[in-house]
Amino acid sequence: MEKQICILAGARPNFVKVSPLVRAIARRDDAQCLLVYAGTEDDPTLEASLFDDLQMSRPQYYLGVSSTSLNEITSQVMAAFDRFLDDHPVDVVIVVDDLASTMAAAIVTKKRGIRLAHLVAGTRSFNINMPKEINRLVIDALSDYLFTAGVRSTGIANREQSSDSQTYMVGNILMDTLRFNYNRFKRPASLPDIREGEYIVFTLNRKALIANQANLQRMLQAMVEASGNVPIIAPLRGEARKVVETMGLPIEVVDPLGYLEFGWLTAHAKGIITDSGNVSEEATFNSVPCITLNNYTEHQETVTVGSNVLVGEDAEKLHTAVAQMVSGEWKKCALPDRWDGRTADRILQILV
Repeated sequence: MEKQICILAGARPNFVKVSPLVRAIARRDDAQCLLVYAGTEDDPTLEASLFDDLQMSRPQYYLGVSSTSLNEITSQVMAAFDRFLDDHPVDVVIVVDDLASTMAAAIVTKKRGIRLAHLVAGTRSFNINMPKEINRLVIDALSDYLFTAGVRSTGIANREQSSDSQTYMVGNILMDTLRFNYNRFKRPASLPDIREGEYIVFTLNRKALIANQANLQRMLQAMVEASGNVPIIAPLRGEARKVVETMGLPIEVVDPLGYLEFGWLTAHAKGIITDSGNVSEEATFNSVPCITLNNYTEHQETVTVGSNVLVGEDAEKLHTAVAQMVSGEWKKCALPDRWDGRTADRILQILV
């Protein structure tokens, strides 16, 4: 009898992580995938090319939640996912990362007595004032299967797990996606003049960083000064784009790129400056120097083993790090353990 595996994705980055699982389930005759998106079918963050780029099927089901309030998202996803499970009996639900929608689906799953799996478990900032930290604590506490990406997160999950849960270090599933797609990356058609290894990629998304515009201005001025003649390319959207453009700095703000084009851009950069954990992981895979605009990272192996450096929100530290990046004075880096592209297979071996 086929095992019914439901995967709940709450935002665009989740699809990048679950695409290897969706493909792996499709190859099996003992499991069926029910892919659910918490948002709407016409969500503008899901560019038309996304699912073709990832070589995966579109979600079969949409919960239709589009609020920006975290508490509204939680309540609406709980109600909608509860109705979904009324009509679709499943054996296990896999939730991804640490969103409000992820936590909401986790709560509904456990209230119904359905097995719950968390990908990626054990990540912590240890800052309880962050909404995502609360989400992580709740999801991990409820999960039957804690799928971790590295040694540090495995240790955290083992210490916190309940008597009924099990922790498995399955590796970094983002590497499954990168390895699968690496030779399919496409040079961005909208950036015909860029030269490999001679530009810096800058991404910005974190709301707290954008909100403090005075400090952000200092940081971006320091970044520009230290970069010298190396061009800075910034694929930005929404409020981040608006704020950066109003600062009038020599940063080339461009439209957001599709997955395969953005993958090419970051893989061939001289360096990357970002506030995204996923982007820093990809930089480590590509051995590209990376500066993260945060005091911590949930992906500690990108710092201890990989190419990532943390500078917080400090303009002076950022200036120093960018100067080192431009001059080629960067630390040696390697691939962390189990970044081998076999994470999806390990997960299915456990679940099925």
